[in-house]
Amino acid sequence: MDILRLLKDLVIPAETKIVLLVMDGLGGLPQQGNGKTELETARTPHLDRLAKTSSCGLLDPILPGVTPGSGPAHLALFGYDPLKYRVGRGVLAALGIGFKLQPSDVAARINFATVDDRGRVTDRRAGRISNEENTRLIRLLEDIQIPGVKIFLRTVKEHRAMLVLRGGDLSGELADTDPQQLGVPPKDIVALNPAAEPTTKIVRQFLDQARERLADEHSANMILTRGFDRYEPLPSFQELYGITSAAIAAYPMYKGVARLAGMEALGAPGSLAEEFDILEQHYNDFDYFFVHVKQTDSSGEDGDFARKVSVIEETDRWLPKLTALQPDVLAVTGDHSTPAVLHSHSWHAVPLLLYSRFSRPDAASAFGESECARGCLGRFPTMHLMGLLLANALRLTKYGA
Repeated sequence: MDILRLLKDLVIPAETKIVLLVMDGLGGLPQQGNGKTELETARTPHLDRLAKTSSCGLLDPILPGVTPGSGPAHLALFGYDPLKYRVGRGVLAALGIGFKLQPSDVAARINFATVDDRGRVTDRRAGRISNEENTRLIRLLEDIQIPGVKIFLRTVKEHRAMLVLRGGDLSGELADTDPQQLGVPPKDIVALNPAAEPTTKIVRQFLDQARERLADEHSANMILTRGFDRYEPLPSFQELYGITSAAIAAYPMYKGVARLAGMEALGAPGSLAEEFDILEQHYNDFDYFFVHVKQTDSSGEDGDFARKVSVIEETDRWLPKLTALQPDVLAVTGDHSTPAVLHSHSWHAVPLLLYSRFSRPDAASAFGESECARGCLGRFPTMHLMGLLLANALRLTKYGA
C-alpha cells in the first residue's frame, strides 16, 4: 500500500502546530567500558523531563541492519518511503543552495580533494578549504564547455560544490568517483546501465578538463563526484498533508531535502541560538517546522564522543525556548545514528520522544536509547512517524466506515 496516498486521503484541516526537532546522527554507542551512549552520558534535564510525559520508542530509518545516508533518512522522517523515493546527494545539494533545478537536470555533489604525485587521494576534503577558496576554484572551472550540454557549477560550503548538467537525454545512473577512502586513486566514472553511457562520456570529459585546470593547486588539486541523480519533483507537504511547512537548518543539504518536500527554508542560522530565534520569529507563519541540529552528526563522524555530548547538552539548554511556544505536537529524534566509536553513520535504531496532550506517558524515565526501548511506541520504520505526528495534531480522520 502507498502510505502517502493513504495519509493524503485521511487528511483533514486543523489549527494545530507540529515541531520536529532532529539532532542529526543522534543515536550512539557506549565508549569502551563506559556503558552509556553519548545521549545517555549527556546532562539533559529538559529532554528527560519531557520524555517522562511523552510516548517514546525507537526508529529504524530504512530497514533493520541498513545504514542510511542523510538524504533517505530525512525523506523517511517526512513520510516518504526511502526505498521508493530515492534522491541523489547532488539534487539535494543543488536545492540546498537555492539552485533552480529543472525536471530532467542531472546533478552531482563535488568534493574538492587532494591527491599526491601518484594520483592517490590523501585528503577527501582538501583540508576543508574555506568558502572563499571554493569560490575561487569554481571560477577556474566554470567556463568548461562540452558540446550538447550546459554545465552549472556552484559553491556549496567549504570543500563541497555542485555540478548540474542540462540538455539532451541525460541520465543520473552514474557511479561515484569518490573512493570513500585514502591511499587509492579516484574511481573511474562508470555508467550503472547502458542508457547512461552518453552521460558518462560527458562527465568524463568534464573531469579530465577539471583535473588539468586544478593540477597546480596545492590542496584542492582534484575533484570527486558523488550522488548523481536526475531531478524529478516530489509531491509536497501542502499537496499531501494540507499543511504549510518550514525548515530551519544551517547546512545546505538539509535545506535541500526540505525544499524537495516543499518546505520553505527560513534564514541562514549560524548557531543553535539563531535556529531557535528563527523558530520563535516565524512560529505564527506555518503549521509544521523541521528544526535541524547538524553538529551531533559531525562530532560523531569525527569520533569526538565528548563534543557530541556537549552538542546534545547545548540543544537541551535551548529546549525551553521551544516548549514555551506550546506546540500541539513535538517530536525529538535523529535521522540516523552516528556513534563516535564508529566514526560514521550506523544501522542502529534512533531514540524518539513524541509529546502531545494525546500521547501516553510510558515506562521511559529519561531520553536515551535504553529508556526509549522501554517506551510504548516500540520500534518501527521512520516513515511511519509522519502519520503519528498528524494523528496527534488531529489532522487525520478515521480509515474506513
